[in-house]
Amino acid sequence: MAEGNEIIIETDSLTKDYGFGRGVFDVSVSVPRGECFGFLGPNGAGKTTLIRHLMGFSNPDKGTAKIMGMNCFANAAKLQQTIGYLPGEIALPVGMKGTQFLKMLSRMRKVESDEYMKKLLEKFDLDPDMDTKRMSLGVKRKTAVVAAFIHDPDILILDEPTSGLDPIMQQQFIDFVLEEKQRGKTIFFSSHIFHEVDACCDRIAIIKDGRVVDTFRAEDLKNRKERIYRIAFNNPEDFAKFKELGYSITSENLEKLRIRITIDTDDMDKLIADISKFDLADFVEIAYTLEDHFMSFYRQDHNFGEVTK
Repeated sequence: MAEGNEIIIETDSLTKDYGFGRGVFDVSVSVPRGECFGFLGPNGAGKTTLIRHLMGFSNPDKGTAKIMGMNCFANAAKLQQTIGYLPGEIALPVGMKGTQFLKMLSRMRKVESDEYMKKLLEKFDLDPDMDTKRMSLGVKRKTAVVAAFIHDPDILILDEPTSGLDPIMQQQFIDFVLEEKQRGKTIFFSSHIFHEVDACCDRIAIIKDGRVVDTFRAEDLKNRKERIYRIAFNNPEDFAKFKELGYSITSENLEKLRIRITIDTDDMDKLIADISKFDLADFVEIAYTLEDHFMSFYRQDHNFGEVTK
């Protein structure tokens, strides 16, 4: 969780309109020191556009992007020296080995010791001593991960960080981010993968068509008062009678005599008393997940991109 109220990363009504509905529009987010902030949305929703503004690669049409109180575009060179940035698409320089590339970055970052780099290479099981042109996508991604963290930065901006990593390395990366968060790092984490956002992030913003449609604490989602239950009946008479009690029914299956309801935890005693009068085949709570919450904003869309579990 965040260690204090000092805002490290902030956008205020940031807008970049590329036309035809592409871009980001009136995006306002703030990330206090020590927080891991998740930016969740499908491919093409605007995640990378926002990150490009945070890195100072692009100047907004209106609004501002600031890191440590400094305008990202006006102070791009200075900020890029201190931030750990992992881009969504990796383009390593050709004509050199990965080891040469990492040593060059160390010199540019004025890193005095290679001990931390060695730790990263061991953690991600990486031997970069090969020409970057011959690297597989996974090796390129791991090399980029080491490059982003090589100077042990306090601020991390990660764009689709596990893309191209195998499942084992994905989990290794999640564990590493959690360790970095424990060390007090401030992390802006863009992804379309539910489980890694759920595992890493203290707060989450959902972006749709370039606009933030919801921002919430991950803990609040897990501890929400509204619960979902699935109730199955042994006979159609009880099935019909329960439907008359006025509960909020979200779905029903007449063939299987099943109903799904949402209910506030304050009303649980009443529900238990009511269902005790019926002959039930099953009564289970259905966990409300980050995916469920995300899909509540995207459910009406038939094509919402490659958002994955």
